[in-house]
Amino acid sequence: MVYCADCHEKMRHGTTSYFEKRKDHFVCFSYRSNTGTCSAHFIRAVILEDMVWKHMQGVIGYVLRYEDHFRSEMEQMLHLESESALKTGRKELAAAEKRIGELDRPFMKLYEDNAGGKISDERFSTMSKSYEDEQQELKERTKSLQETIEVQSKKIDDLNRFVQRVKKYSEPDSLTPYALRELIKRRIRAAESGVRQSTSPMTLLGTFRWISS
Repeated sequence: MVYCADCHEKMRHGTTSYFEKRKDHFVCFSYRSNTGTCSAHFIRAVILEDMVWKHMQGVIGYVLRYEDHFRSEMEQMLHLESESALKTGRKELAAAEKRIGELDRPFMKLYEDNAGGKISDERFSTMSKSYEDEQQELKERTKSLQETIEVQSKKIDDLNRFVQRVKKYSEPDSLTPYALRELIKRRIRAAESGVRQSTSPMTLLGTFRWISS
């Protein structure tokens, strides 16, 4: 769950039976005693846990106080369409699917008329191509609409799920493994201003579950 912000490799958890818990730490996997491809990014586990919890508390507090504003901001960030737009899209999808089925009947009638000599082959070719072109356009449109509706619906469900999960953690005063698994997808430890020293100040970049853009 912990990644280096510079090389994006995982950070190894270091611990032994000789360590006190406060000495557990994470170090960049790419670092090999100054011979690897990255610097000695290092952070104590207790410090990381405290940073993560403070970050989570800030987000939880903000969502609980300003839920409507949070939803509005997330809808813009995630490019969510309004419910009315989704409803219009579903209606268009249903109409397109219905029209695809309807086009089979005139095409069959056209085929029968051509076979019975009621219309010429040239006329049949022209009209059948028109039906086929319309049907193909409708199939492409329905595929696009289905994909858009599925993506948008999932994002809306994910946003609702995230807000529900946040409300579960309005009381706890410490970080728990369960809360971490439910809310945080990934943690990144980064050096300030591009400095790659293990003693530089840390910036924590957290990605929360269900609301990634």
